Amino acid sequence: MAPTGSGTEERPATSALNQRVAVVTGGGRGIGRAVATALHADGWKIAIAGRTPSSLEETAAALNSATPGETTAIAVVADVSQPGDVERLFSAAVERFGSVDLLFNNAGVAAPAVAVDALDVEDWNHVVAVNLTGSFLCARAAFAQMRNQAEGGRIINNGSVSATTPRPFSAPYTATKHAITGLTKSLSLDGRELGIKVGQIDIGNASSEMVERIASGVIQPDGSTRPEATMAIDNVGAAVVYMANLPADANVLFMTVMANAMPFVGRG
Repeated sequence: MAPTGSGTEERPATSALNQRVAVVTGGGRGIGRAVATALHADGWKIAIAGRTPSSLEETAAALNSATPGETTAIAVVADVSQPGDVERLFSAAVERFGSVDLLFNNAGVAAPAVAVDALDVEDWNHVVAVNLTGSFLCARAAFAQMRNQAEGGRIINNGSVSATTPRPFSAPYTATKHAITGLTKSLSLDGRELGIKVGQIDIGNASSEMVERIASGVIQPDGSTRPEATMAIDNVGAAVVYMANLPADANVLFMTVMANAMPFVGRG
């Protein structure tokens, strides 16, 4: 699904019946599931992607149960670090729903929290492949589809507060999230004339499987281990719905949604 054309050609209209279609990566659990659920409740059709069939199918079934007699959510097993999987994901979304109007670039992994000289190169490569290359591949596929839609589309990247400030022993995750910020800025610029709006949501301590350990205790910059405050994950879904529903002439370039009492401002 390589981009084609200069972006100056006239884009065909998209049927109103097929608009408001979202692709959510990492959508089987945690933040991805919360965002898919919030968008679906707001009337979006959803293509949910991830690597675990059972959790994807469970999420899609729950969403479809809210619209009896109509399939408004599909599950697509896909590894975002694999170009063929990403192409198949977007093809499935367009084939089923007719367009892709929103990409929530959410799939991500972390490496073991160890000193950088104790980190396996394979762990580094895996985090880069999923968090950074995966986001690029999905954005690339989204651009290829959205440039041919009358109203373009919107991409929201999950940056994490680690896109600004690291935790101890988090070099792979932090490096990829800082890179997401650069990707967001570059894509926002490149998408301007195509009607493709690109923004980033930086999330701090939303209650999910990935941050469960934070509530019980996590290492701090001073070497101590202390519990941190978390917030309801539904706050993330509401924030993404807000960003997704902005008019075509407006964009949230960066938004931070965080547990108010977490030690983020002034961390370190």
